[in-house]
Amino acid sequence: MRRLIGQFARFGVVGFVGFVIDFAVFNLLRATVFSPDEIHEGPVYAKIVSTSLAILANWLGNRYWTFREHRGRQLWREGIEFLIVSLGGMAIGLLCLWVSHYVLGYTSLLADNISSNVIGLGLGTLFRFTFYRAWVFAPHHDEVAPGLFPDADAAAVGQAKAPVSGPTPSSHRAAGSAPAASARRSD
Repeated sequence: MRRLIGQFARFGVVGFVGFVIDFAVFNLLRATVFSPDEIHEGPVYAKIVSTSLAILANWLGNRYWTFREHRGRQLWREGIEFLIVSLGGMAIGLLCLWVSHYVLGYTSLLADNISSNVIGLGLGTLFRFTFYRAWVFAPHHDEVAPGLFPDADAAAVGQAKAPVSGPTPSSHRAAGSAPAASARRSD
């Protein structure tokens, strides 16, 4: 339980940094380039850009700090899974903004921030933490594909393994024994 609380606290710090990026960029874009006075869908576009930047920051923070002990060796697979979950969280925030702004008619800057950066962010955070922990950064003990730097990964794995006791295949050959037929296939 203590480990889960620590992990959630780190997730919160990373999320706060992402929130600051999301909040600042959203409000800057909504007030300038994507103003609803100039572009009808401006708030939605501003939210897409701001959340995309926050996703990038959160990816780095969660991969290298929050879930560092469970990050997978397959960078691209993990990155795609992270993106899928993050886009799901983004969709939750966008849905809250869209409903508030276009369905309910709350079009002020304050209403857009409450719907997307309070309600949407809260619901999206629960969604993301659950799926990051259960799927993206879950321990993957069965990974066999090389990581981004396979030589470094192999060296790290070799150091972590305990020495194997008993005869090795090379000691069998030295004693005149042939290696077992099932030991290795050459395809």
